[in-house]
Amino acid sequence: MEELPESATEPDGSAVVRVLSYNIRSMRDDTAALARVIRACAPDLVLVQEAPRFFRWRKSAARLASATGLFYATGGAPATGPMILVSPRAHVERTEDVLLPHTPGLHRRGFATAVLRIGGARLGAVSAHLSLDAGERLAQAGLLLERVAALGTPHTVVGGDINEGPGGAAFRRIAGTLTDAYAAAPWGGEFTSEAAAPRQRIDAVFASGAVEVLGCGVPTAAAGVAPADFAAATDHLPVLAAVRVPSSSARR
Repeated sequence: MEELPESATEPDGSAVVRVLSYNIRSMRDDTAALARVIRACAPDLVLVQEAPRFFRWRKSAARLASATGLFYATGGAPATGPMILVSPRAHVERTEDVLLPHTPGLHRRGFATAVLRIGGARLGAVSAHLSLDAGERLAQAGLLLERVAALGTPHTVVGGDINEGPGGAAFRRIAGTLTDAYAAAPWGGEFTSEAAAPRQRIDAVFASGAVEVLGCGVPTAAAGVAPADFAAATDHLPVLAAVRVPSSSARR
């Protein structure tokens, strides 16, 4: 399998950014294997779903960030699960955790959002975990697109557990506005769930139109990671994308 491009800032100020979307099941599994998988992907940006959100969740988030050489940016309990971690390469301009309308009897959902500068590029980022209920999930897809627009950034990446495949209404609603990175430039594996025997693609990375997708998919082989680590780390496989983000003319 060909390697994805490494992180880089190019002469024109554009940035090659490695984005990882990963449902980590509240770190209830093998956290050492989880850290190995994340480190091996060498991400600039990790869009986490099902981050710890209850007792001592901040301590758990800090432990994961430390084990992977990353920094906590936002999310976790305040976003009811989505979280954003960043590499030292990323400068965090601002963050916001957004709670979505709550349907009685269903788990409350939210978005973790951030505006970053990486190299010469300014980038919005959203981590999302949509509902198990089809009607609520479709409405949340619309709210996700509204949130992307509200960030006010020229370029955006979204990572999420969509809880349905590309044929679903919510997935199609998102992909109708944003680029489905795997469909644009498939790389590695396709299916993300469940990790031990994946048979469906319910996790995805999306990007705004001006972001060039260089490759996206499940990293089925990574240096320093045994195949068993992927199944031991959590019940989803990660989605890794390399994207080229155009330079922004705005100043820090």
